[in-house]
Amino acid sequence: MTALSPRIAAFADRWPKLIALTLGAISATGFAPLHLWPLTLLALAGWMALVARSPKGWRTFGIGWAFGVGHFVVGLNWIATAFTYQAAMPAWLGWIAVVLLALYLAVYPALAAWGAWMVRSWGEPVTRLTAPSYILAFAALWTLTEWLRSWVFTGFAWNPLGAVAIGFAQPAQWIGTYGLSGLVFIVAAIYVLPYFQRRTTDEAPRDLSERRQLMTQLGFGVVIAAFMALVYFAPFPSAQRPMEEGTIPITVVQPNVGQADKWVGAKADANFAKLARLTAPKDDTPRLILWPEAAVPDYLEWGYPVVYYDRSPATARARLAALMNPGDLMLLGALKLELDRSGDVIGARNAVMTVHSDGTLGPRYDKAHLVPYGEYLPLRPVLSAIGLSRLAPGDIDFWPGPGARTLDLGAFGRAGLQICYEIIFSGQVVDRDHRPDFIFNPSNDAWFGAWGPPQHLAQARLRAIEEGLPVVRATPTGISAVIGADGRLIESLPMHAAGRIDTLLPPAHAPTLFARFGNLLPVGFALLLFALGIAFRRRGR
Repeated sequence: MTALSPRIAAFADRWPKLIALTLGAISATGFAPLHLWPLTLLALAGWMALVARSPKGWRTFGIGWAFGVGHFVVGLNWIATAFTYQAAMPAWLGWIAVVLLALYLAVYPALAAWGAWMVRSWGEPVTRLTAPSYILAFAALWTLTEWLRSWVFTGFAWNPLGAVAIGFAQPAQWIGTYGLSGLVFIVAAIYVLPYFQRRTTDEAPRDLSERRQLMTQLGFGVVIAAFMALVYFAPFPSAQRPMEEGTIPITVVQPNVGQADKWVGAKADANFAKLARLTAPKDDTPRLILWPEAAVPDYLEWGYPVVYYDRSPATARARLAALMNPGDLMLLGALKLELDRSGDVIGARNAVMTVHSDGTLGPRYDKAHLVPYGEYLPLRPVLSAIGLSRLAPGDIDFWPGPGARTLDLGAFGRAGLQICYEIIFSGQVVDRDHRPDFIFNPSNDAWFGAWGPPQHLAQARLRAIEEGLPVVRATPTGISAVIGADGRLIESLPMHAAGRIDTLLPPAHAPTLFARFGNLLPVGFALLLFALGIAFRRRGR
């Protein structure tokens, strides 16, 4: 091993970006569906060592950027599948989209790496004395840049690093998902601390005070790493205690209607028949029925141009009511149109409608966090002129709603709504002034490939832990699930299978610390780590 070390070091110094790109790709295997989180920790440790060896700041930025490209290309490969359902654009364009998105998102790891390199002792090599400060600064900057990624340019928060720790994610209730990502980073430091120890064996302490300082610095790093490992691996009491029994009966429907069939007019009746068959009541107990995003193509409200109606809103609502017992309530995804003063359609809303058992409509939620290029086309005059289109069918862009909202469902409690990809935005999923009893997350993951749905589910589980609220997901092709307020999966339906879940809605927990303060906590946690890193850097010098 010692004979190979100089060769490895020489290769790392000659091809640092290639190694960083490879480590970034390996790090993404910790996400669902692979769950190879030990490889993520090893890849992060290798990346930290690689950044520490960098001689110049611009080179460090490149190493961080290369790591990010590998990390996001592998983790977001499911986006390429979405293009296979869009006839207006070639399928191969999907992989170009994945790479282009990764080139942008990689800027955030690059900033974290460059910042950690600057803090490591203002350009001096990382030694046994300064390694803990370097690691703490790196973890802090990763946390901050991940938080920035969640809102800059409308944000794209998919696959926060904390998602690799979904089985041990209870700290998210205190410091949020982005803080959890920082913890994962520090756990990875267990692997890199011996590297810094071995790398500086020629630097013998000169006197007793320096030896004591060395022991203090290394001891601090080891204690922090050991504590974070305990946090990461130890089962938490809230994840072990028996699940409390709920009182609200729910029926979650997954019809297994694929994206290729969803918008085909000739198959609309067959698609509805699948939903209807799976919704049929088993007894006369009033229940809350939960259907997926855009479950029906019918418009349920009056007032649109006649050409948009295949059947009248009264008929469409009546056939929904025919599936319900008296006292039932249905939440389902549907579309709402926006008209100008002349009555022309100028926009649409991706909505969740409430339908009572008598066919009347209740409160509605409009999706607020829309998907660029999916639900609207940025710079439409320019991009449409070169043949680009949005991925969802239709030429009319969706309009955003006002934000998180709680719907009063009477006997069925208060529902927080987050449609599809909205659930990935930590700290933005609940109206904190009107705390709901649960979060309903209707989604359409049918075009997310094999990797997208399990990653989406993992992020929904993180929202449950953060907010102390159960989350219910209804999707057309899976993964539909009922998630407890501690993030545990109560019941779920596998991908590409039709089915229904009949269960009782899990109860909410008391508001968590994160539910009270939101992303102030992970940002504050990151600033604390950064301040400790600076403090120990000064002592190390």
